[in-house]
Amino acid sequence: MIRLAVIGVGRWGRHFARLFAHHPAIELVALVDHQRSRLQTVATELQLPTTVRLENDFEQLIRSTELDAVVIATPVTSHFGLIQMALRQGLHVLAEKPLTLLPSDCLALTQLARAQGVQLFVDHTYGFHPAVQRGAGAGAIADLGTLRYGYATRSHLGPVRQDVDVLWDLAIHDLAIFNCWLGQRPQQVQAQGQSWLQAGIADVVWATLIYSDGFRATCHWSWDNPDKQRRLGVVGDRGTLLLDEMNITAPLQIYWGESCQNESGSFAPKNLHSEVLTFPAQEPLQNVCDRFIESIQTGQTPMIASGQIATGLVEVLQALTRSLQAGGVVQTIASQ
Repeated sequence: MIRLAVIGVGRWGRHFARLFAHHPAIELVALVDHQRSRLQTVATELQLPTTVRLENDFEQLIRSTELDAVVIATPVTSHFGLIQMALRQGLHVLAEKPLTLLPSDCLALTQLARAQGVQLFVDHTYGFHPAVQRGAGAGAIADLGTLRYGYATRSHLGPVRQDVDVLWDLAIHDLAIFNCWLGQRPQQVQAQGQSWLQAGIADVVWATLIYSDGFRATCHWSWDNPDKQRRLGVVGDRGTLLLDEMNITAPLQIYWGESCQNESGSFAPKNLHSEVLTFPAQEPLQNVCDRFIESIQTGQTPMIASGQIATGLVEVLQALTRSLQAGGVVQTIASQ
């Protein structure tokens, strides 16, 4: 049994607590959060046994309790210190994304985990989403022909955060999906935004991701739009692969069709039809938890959850932030 504690039981952390509470490979030792009432609420909701400790002090817990692993599901501003403390204690770490706010801190934690001989596993949830994995597989992206451009929208009325802006809250999901489907990450980025709700914290951002082969993706992330959208598409000259999470019955489809020029020089659509792509009914976060346990048992972290990928994603987020602060000036990614 892997003795595990969940640090932070807010909106996302309580899902980790739910999935690990009754996992056959896990002994849930403790929940840690600075809000005592939140701990009590989660413990009651999950009907946790009284043997599960409810604590406010993470440092005291790891120094006084026998643990093998921790989940860090706290605000990203606290990640570096907490993860560093856990790794130095010889604990395996499953960290909520993004790993940290700085690429240099991501790299330092990755190197520390390697030196300590423990797993640093980053919850890039969409990399474990069966629909995203299906889209990256045979008969999807490759069959679209020559890729032209992409688009993504991720919007709703919040939840509005105060520790980071909407870019750092939402963009990493779409970045991870595009990187997975395209097999590359952006070379340059451009971003502009607006702050209506909180001064200095953008609640809507429009961005362009520019890839080395000329592919461009336009993205819209917003806390201000009651029209909840979770859509991402990749357009080729023979069709479009679309992930629409709000389409409950058919979230992943290929819309086939191409524009053909006739003898008179005019264009007309041809071969218009759609194809629903099926995939296993799996909870992505359950896949994350299972693969974290597997990584502890085998000593191998899957690439999508690695510190290397985490560092690359934070480098893109940093470049987007620089562009946002510069009013939309194109920024080149620090390293490739």
